[in-house]
Amino acid sequence: MVIVGVILHHLLQTTSPVNTATKPADSLWIAPSLFSDVETAGTERQLVAYGEALIVHTAQYLGPKGSVSQTTNGMNCQNCHLDGGTRAWGNNYSAVASTYPKFRERSGQVENIYKRVNDCLERSLNGLPLDTASREMQAIATYIKWLGKSVPKGTKPTGAGLEKLPFPDRAASPLIGKKLYEEKCASCHLNTGEGVLAANGNMYQYPPLWGQHSYNDGAGLYRLSNFASYIKNNMPYNQASHLNPALQNIEAWDVAAYVNSMPRPHLNQYADYPNIAKKPFDTPYGPYADAFNEQQHKYGPYKPIVAAGK
Repeated sequence: MVIVGVILHHLLQTTSPVNTATKPADSLWIAPSLFSDVETAGTERQLVAYGEALIVHTAQYLGPKGSVSQTTNGMNCQNCHLDGGTRAWGNNYSAVASTYPKFRERSGQVENIYKRVNDCLERSLNGLPLDTASREMQAIATYIKWLGKSVPKGTKPTGAGLEKLPFPDRAASPLIGKKLYEEKCASCHLNTGEGVLAANGNMYQYPPLWGQHSYNDGAGLYRLSNFASYIKNNMPYNQASHLNPALQNIEAWDVAAYVNSMPRPHLNQYADYPNIAKKPFDTPYGPYADAFNEQQHKYGPYKPIVAAGK
């Protein structure tokens, strides 16, 4: 992939939508390795390496003590996109390059990779957007495109993003989730949910799950279906996996419900979903095009909501 300078800028600024049917690929996606990549060279290679560093150690560059700016909450991008965005079913970046630019209902617009990255910075990292011309944005975009260079346009490989979990027959329970959290999660994230800072004090060894330094209520993981899947396939960290989960589906839903019931920063989302009929079933704030209230949209049960929307 050779995308530098004007070429990179042109490709990422285009607003022509791709085929969003996103037909799945047959085999499990495996991320490329820069170490073994002998084709990526020069400026592009430098940007890929810097982009990976920004994803893995975001707070070092953009956090409260960041060397480039002090514009995010201290979390790293890989706290939500595991292993630098390379882990299967760990909210990875495998299908970003193949599916963007694309129309997104949340904004009601065709979005490019720049917009998608800044969404994460403003929501998951509760921070400020990057200038699209900055070296940091160019590096992140180049890294993401390099990760997905082998994925055919308009497709999503197996293991992309997050698995869709089956709906529970009841509402997810923050009360049950609290007990599970204390048993399974508090040893890393603490009972207070504030996480644990790394020894250098610049970023988190274990990220905060609520409170002022965590993701805000506009983040993707604030939707219960996303967070439950993330938990089921990846937590406890490096102890559970897609093939060997530590929690049952319903337990993952309950833990997600507890964590997302706790206080966190608020994002003004008045402009989200200009067509409210297109809001996902678990969008936790109104108004809605159906008769279900915010409590049910946040915690479920979801089957009646989905059925009513068909």
